[in-house]
Amino acid sequence: MDFNHILNQTDHRAFPLPLGPWIGTQRWNHLLYAHWPVPVTVLREKIPSCLEIDTYDNHAWIGVIPFYLNEFRPRYLPPFPFAHAFPELNVRTYVKYKGISGIYFFSLDAGSHLAVKGARSFFHLPYRYAKMNIEVADERVHYLSRRQEIEGTKADFLAHYKPVSAPFYSNKESLDYWLTERYRFYTEHTNKLYFLDIHHQPWALQQTEAEIQVNSVVSASSGIELPNTQPVLHYSKTQKVLFWPLRQIDL
Repeated sequence: MDFNHILNQTDHRAFPLPLGPWIGTQRWNHLLYAHWPVPVTVLREKIPSCLEIDTYDNHAWIGVIPFYLNEFRPRYLPPFPFAHAFPELNVRTYVKYKGISGIYFFSLDAGSHLAVKGARSFFHLPYRYAKMNIEVADERVHYLSRRQEIEGTKADFLAHYKPVSAPFYSNKESLDYWLTERYRFYTEHTNKLYFLDIHHQPWALQQTEAEIQVNSVVSASSGIELPNTQPVLHYSKTQKVLFWPLRQIDL
C-alpha cells in the first residue's frame, strides 16, 4: 500500500515529521474523545517531573478515548497474527518536553492478551487486559470495557455514542485541535524517559452525543476523580496511523 498521501500532508502538525523510516501501521475506528478539565495541581505529582504539564485556558485535561484498532502490522509484513484487531481504551493527559507537546498515558486497556504483553514489553506502556465489546448499529456505538485484574479497584467503562454533525477539521487555535492533534507520546520506564512519534492525516471530527453510564477507569488508573461536569466530546470514524520506533531521551 502507498502511504505517500499520508506522509505528504504535514501542515496540520505542530512539529516536523520524525527522521528515519516509520516501522508500523494501524487503523483506529469509531473513536470517542471525552475530555474533562482538571487543575494542574491535581496532575503534577502523577506525572514524571521532567515533563511539563500542557494546558489550554490554564487547565490540564484528562481524556478517555475508546475505539477499535485493526490493520495492525509492521512495515513490509502482514498483520500480527492474533493481535491485529481489538478494542482499546485509553486514559491520558497532555504534556510537553522541551517545547514538544505530546500524550502521557495513565492506562491503555486492550482486548488482546498478546497485544498487551507486546506493548508492555516493546513500548513500555501501561497496557492492561480487559474484556471488551464494541457494537455499531446505525452509526451508534455501544462500548463496554471491564479490566480483568485479580485484585484491585474496578476499572470499567460503559458508553453509547454517535456522531450528530457533518465531519469538520479543527482550527489550530481551537480546543478541538489541541485535544486531538497529538503526534508523540512520552512514557517512563525504569527511571528513563522515552518517546514515540506517529503521523496521520488531520482528524475529521464530528460533534457527538454520548451517554457514559460507567466510568471507573480514570480513578482506577490515575487516582484522579473527574469533575462532575459534562465532558467535551468529539467523534471520528476512522484514521490510518503510521508510527516510528520508541526512542530514549537522555535526561
